[in-house]
Amino acid sequence: MTRSNAARMQGLDTLRGVAIVAVMLYHLEGYLPESMAAVAQFGWMGVDLFFVLSGYLIGSQLLKPYVSGGEVSLRDFYRRRAYRILPAYFVVLWIYLVWPAWRESAVLPPLWQFLTFTVNLFFVDFSHHAFSHVWSLCVEEHFYLVLPLLVIGAMRRPSLRKAWYLIGGVILFGILFRGYVLFPLISPQGWSGRAVPEDFGTVYYRYLYYPTYSRLDGLVVGVALALTRSFRPGWWSWLAKRGHATLILGLMLTGAVCWMFRGDGMGDATKVAAWGTVLGFPLLAIGLGLLVASSVSRDGWLSRSSIPGTKLLATLAFSLYLTHKEIANLDRRYLPWLTEHRDAKTVVVYAVSCLLAAAVLYGLVERPFMALRDRSVRAGEVVEVEMRREPAL
Repeated sequence: MTRSNAARMQGLDTLRGVAIVAVMLYHLEGYLPESMAAVAQFGWMGVDLFFVLSGYLIGSQLLKPYVSGGEVSLRDFYRRRAYRILPAYFVVLWIYLVWPAWRESAVLPPLWQFLTFTVNLFFVDFSHHAFSHVWSLCVEEHFYLVLPLLVIGAMRRPSLRKAWYLIGGVILFGILFRGYVLFPLISPQGWSGRAVPEDFGTVYYRYLYYPTYSRLDGLVVGVALALTRSFRPGWWSWLAKRGHATLILGLMLTGAVCWMFRGDGMGDATKVAAWGTVLGFPLLAIGLGLLVASSVSRDGWLSRSSIPGTKLLATLAFSLYLTHKEIANLDRRYLPWLTEHRDAKTVVVYAVSCLLAAAVLYGLVERPFMALRDRSVRAGEVVEVEMRREPAL
């Protein structure tokens, strides 16, 4: 790996590490010291950062063959994704099924929803059921399923302008949809005439926060970055030379969205600012997209500086994502004193136990299957080369 590529991967690792720590802080906020609440309450944004990273990395992977005159192989793409995601996911799901103590909540949705990755589309009350955090993996899986088909279809008659229209249309749909659903709910005499339901939180998460069609902003912004890098190298070169500026602007936009989502926007009933919900997601996606651009730029702090531990966190990110809520639940079950104290010691216990569990899952499941994936890909490339050498009949 060249020094430039190593630096760019270093920047992406930093963002992955930040994203998974943010998600863990958000999920465990109620068990951590109150001094961490100011940061932990915005930890949900780590999921949006993962979405932008996925859009950029998967989009780049799918577009790369076309840059050199080739085309994407659906079989190879889906095979690589399956090796990467399914083994660890199914192991954790199996533990949920056979070991009730593992569950952070007593309610577990039907198995078929987990097997079809539709938990975020069909569910009961997400605040009271186990493995609820898998909703974001469902969004990612839908993205992995659909994007390659869109790329193949679009590249038959390529048009960057049409691609930008599609991306803009997806973002606009999200804004209009969230506004259409939200505003009648927060106005007792809205245009629908409906009063605010007592279970507003459930309605909000069910129809606005979890469904794939309402949370595509980060993914399409990441794809937009991949399109720019692949087919507008001049634009990308201009952006890549401004790592400091994109970092600062990205942080400013992200900070503005934190202000939009402050808890006093709509009163105690919702804890969510209305305009933050409608416009905040695309603005956050753009801000995080600028951070991603800075992380792979030629300069900029993210691409040139290494934070100790971020590479480890990036490596274990998926295993941490799958297991951290369950491990924290086991910690509280078998170490009762954790429920009575919220200090630095509890933070250390949660951090160490979650990292150890993630390391076990990564070492026993993730890493072997990724090695198997790489061997199968290399074997497939050898077969393809040999077939090309065969004389035509």
